[in-house]
Amino acid sequence: MTRTGAGNGAPARRPEKAFAALFVVMLVTWIATARTMGGMDAGPGTPLGPFWAFVASWTLMMAAMMLPAELRFASAYLRFARDESPSAVTGRLAAFVGGYLLVWSAYGVLAWLADSLLRELAPPAFAWEAHGPRVAGAVVLAAGLFQFSRWKQACLTHCVSPFGFFMRHWYSGTPGAVRLGVTHGLYCIGCCWALMAMLFAVGVMSLYWMSMLALAMFVEKISVAGLRIAPVIGWLLIALGIWIMWQPMSVPGLTPPTALHLHAH
Repeated sequence: MTRTGAGNGAPARRPEKAFAALFVVMLVTWIATARTMGGMDAGPGTPLGPFWAFVASWTLMMAAMMLPAELRFASAYLRFARDESPSAVTGRLAAFVGGYLLVWSAYGVLAWLADSLLRELAPPAFAWEAHGPRVAGAVVLAAGLFQFSRWKQACLTHCVSPFGFFMRHWYSGTPGAVRLGVTHGLYCIGCCWALMAMLFAVGVMSLYWMSMLALAMFVEKISVAGLRIAPVIGWLLIALGIWIMWQPMSVPGLTPPTALHLHAH
């Protein structure tokens, strides 16, 4: 459904309190994530822990990682919203963000299930002392190759054009805001799923790698220049993947499980 009201010269409304509240939420999620990750095993192959605990921490981490790049979409949503009441707009913005995070929570659920299956099968080849560095490096290399794909480019084109998205997809009311958030989240997963898979390879509980990937996604999405930046990030990831495969102990920020084990003792 095409939005007809916001683009016809009508005054744009952007409740500053709603936007400020979202900005505060973003800061709080970063602080909470940093405190949650303090002292945790940050290396490749980190156990994900109990299902609900992981999903909760994953959703918090997704809010911290993704909201900086989503501030532009939030601003665009507020401009497109018809409501006169600032409180109604704030609630619908929350619904939009909630729908977006719901999709990334579902990604975390699938990741937890896949991790549980791999650990149940427990192939010796995945042990760090055996072929772990090559497996982790291959995942990072594959994430780099994905940066050059048409799939990546198509989804990233959506992610750098919030007004284009709302012009093509607009649903009114709170249920519509949730639907918009879910739709946008699906495009975002299409753009960034490989980068998130890389996070599991290098250390899903690593604040260092989380910050690096959040920065990469932010740079990609803040402007149309992201379409040119994506291949640059791809080459960097390919180089990083090869580095991990052959010299993992020299990679900054990478904490092999063996090193963690020795440090603990």
